[in-house]
Amino acid sequence: MSRISEEQVKHVAQLARLHVTEEEAQMFTKQLDDIISFAEQLNELDTEGVKPTTHVLDLKNVMRKDEPKKWITQEEALKNAPEQKDGQFKVPSILE
Repeated sequence: MSRISEEQVKHVAQLARLHVTEEEAQMFTKQLDDIISFAEQLNELDTEGVKPTTHVLDLKNVMRKDEPKKWITQEEALKNAPEQKDGQFKVPSILE
């Protein structure tokens, strides 16, 4: 017995605004049923004593410390700008 019906596949396709043919609906029904069967195998595993995780790897923050540093002045930043106005870069308008 299939865990997902062709009608459900067609309904989801309609919600996603996808056109699926009868043959595609049958194919997707079979593929999704196979995926569900594979996922159900996970229920057979003994997970007693396994600590829940949100990620398989132990992640650490790899960002450097945010420390203040000496920066260039506004004039130095703008010295090579093709155009500037009121201490800012002037760029062509893209909106009407």
